[in-house]
Amino acid sequence: MAVWNPWKGCHRCSEGCKYCYIHKGRARRGESSDAVIPSKSFDAPLKRDKNGGYKIKSGERVFLCFSSDFLLEDADPWRPPCWEAIRARPDLDFLFLTKRITRFMNCIPPDWGAGYHNVTVGCTVENQQNADEKLAFFSRLPIKHKNIILQPLIGPVNIAPYLDGVELVVLGGESDKNARPLNYDWVLDVRRQCEDSCVSFEFRQCGTHFVKDGKRYTIPTKYLCSQARKANIDLHF
Repeated sequence: MAVWNPWKGCHRCSEGCKYCYIHKGRARRGESSDAVIPSKSFDAPLKRDKNGGYKIKSGERVFLCFSSDFLLEDADPWRPPCWEAIRARPDLDFLFLTKRITRFMNCIPPDWGAGYHNVTVGCTVENQQNADEKLAFFSRLPIKHKNIILQPLIGPVNIAPYLDGVELVVLGGESDKNARPLNYDWVLDVRRQCEDSCVSFEFRQCGTHFVKDGKRYTIPTKYLCSQARKANIDLHF
């Protein structure tokens, strides 16, 4: 696994952004998250070691732009060189998540066609209104590998109409002392929808405020992922 953040900074654009780790992290460092700037690792996939080999080794999954949004408007001038790097490394598997999926067709390279085989796109939604608006659009896009990211999930959702062609659904709660609660019933319902459609499902993290069997729990951040794993409800097809 490798991380490639060609730029940093972002802007809140939906309800799910309220307690986003990007904004909280930069605020702790005294930085403004609204300042979108290229990073020192802009060309990371092309960097070589002293022996001339790529620093990011063949076969790795590369988590792309996890300190921003790859389809962010501010980054339009910088995205073409990123596509060139992705094209130059067909031996890597690139994954990016976006809350701006409606910009997708304006952001792809000229040779995209039906999609690059080494790019997975995750469309992030957090409630039913968001799902109906974005996933209907997402389902029509020419992308070879599609994921749906329900993180943070802040309400029950029916995504069954949008699961055709999706490889994986990832679900997680919100992390913050003021976070909106995640109800375990919502998690199980999404899992059922995925199982009915033979789509893989991963319960990535509980919410700070987690409701199960009518009881509300407050879970420390460091245990959110481990507690989700203990549920043992992931599906793999």
